[in-house]
Amino acid sequence: MPSQQEFDVVVVGGGAVGENVADRASRTGLSVALVEHALVGGECSYWACMPSKVLLRAGAVLAAARGVPGAKAAVADSTVDAAAVLARRDEIVHHWDDASQVSWVESAGLTLLRGHARLTGPRTLLVSGETETEVRARHAVVLATGSEPVVPDVPGLAEAGFWTSREATAVREVPARLAVLGGGVVGVEMARAYADLGSEVTIVVRGGRLLGNAEPFAGEAVADDLRAAGVRVLLHAETTAVRRDDGGVHLEIGATSGGPHPDASVVHASEVLVATGRRPRTGQLGLETVGLTPGEPLRVDDALQVVGVDEGWLFAAGDVTGRTATTHQGKYDARVVGDVVAARFHPDGADADGGPGAERDAAPWSRYRATADVAAVPQVVFSRPEVAWVGRTEAQARRDGIDVRVLRYDLADVAGASVASEDYPGVAQLVVDQGRNVVVGATFVGPDAAEMLHAATIAVVGEVPLDRLWHAVPSYPTVSEVWLRLLEAAGL
Repeated sequence: MPSQQEFDVVVVGGGAVGENVADRASRTGLSVALVEHALVGGECSYWACMPSKVLLRAGAVLAAARGVPGAKAAVADSTVDAAAVLARRDEIVHHWDDASQVSWVESAGLTLLRGHARLTGPRTLLVSGETETEVRARHAVVLATGSEPVVPDVPGLAEAGFWTSREATAVREVPARLAVLGGGVVGVEMARAYADLGSEVTIVVRGGRLLGNAEPFAGEAVADDLRAAGVRVLLHAETTAVRRDDGGVHLEIGATSGGPHPDASVVHASEVLVATGRRPRTGQLGLETVGLTPGEPLRVDDALQVVGVDEGWLFAAGDVTGRTATTHQGKYDARVVGDVVAARFHPDGADADGGPGAERDAAPWSRYRATADVAAVPQVVFSRPEVAWVGRTEAQARRDGIDVRVLRYDLADVAGASVASEDYPGVAQLVVDQGRNVVVGATFVGPDAAEMLHAATIAVVGEVPLDRLWHAVPSYPTVSEVWLRLLEAAGL
């Protein structure tokens, strides 16, 4: 018979989101169990955010040096040392050893349960690992199981074998040729990284541009850079069949509906990376036992409580909800739901801030509501040039019925850009709600554009009027001086 354990709160998923939920939920004295079947720290720490950025960093540094007279001669003939990059990647992921993360869990007073968790009914789960344990939550269960790759149904693909982002970031040997299916964040980042590492790269994209969720000019800038790096970019293209033999992997390419035929009918590669999207990982959680549909996103309200489950005991955060698809926004959700649980089920019967009912009556933009998930989500693509945006794109704003004005400025014309590089490529754009005179979206494309994003995030979240933003004086000479130029373009 399985052993039995009981906790106030059970968090399923020990990645960055789950860790934050568990930590915040325990702060009023609730006992919290964290369930994880793989490595504590999850996808971001070992197979996504951290290792992927290490794979990209060396090439970005070399590119920056080549733009600075006095430095470019020293690196003119230099190439990325692939072995050194992979060694540094190994250090960053702690050689895929989660001992330090486990130590943190224990130091935070949490209980780590190793195994796969499956709901068996309201507030009850079966955790299957080396042994089976029946676990009951007195108050709440929080699901933070993340997402999983979507693999297209292409004839021969499964038999030929393929990479997902996990294999791409954990590689031991750089392939001579890499085919990338998909033009989203993972696709363009890995295409750029492997081009830097010495692979001959082809990227196959069903649509007419890269980074379909960003502003069109951002995807065009990234495509131009990839082509300049020798990457073959096939737009309006789809893989119709795959086979592998002693010569590698061979992909048959056709045109998508309505698109021109791509300039290749067959792509030959050593490996193929499938980067065609991700979906919430909910298929094996036992959702059917509580009236939910396995495989579907968990629909939640702004308190991150799952909709459609009685008595308010089930919560979810991160990719599993379908609301967010980044680690940073997932951690924001984690902080919100952790605080909601800590307050709602406070052992003394009062909210954490001492006010009974304060959490249940919380307003938008309070610590108890994930309001920023709606229209203030920041996103960074560590391509070259980097692409960073927050809030709505121009098209999204117009679809939402907002009367918008678009302000755009060439970053090369800012004094700080001329200091950073003799050939600084980049664009900054603000999407302004003319009725309220506030920024509802911003996009930056250029070297280190990610570091410029947070000011825009503050402007969007704070709904700061443009005439007040005009008093936020950017330092000179920095690339952030573009804020002054954008506001001047607005007539201020």
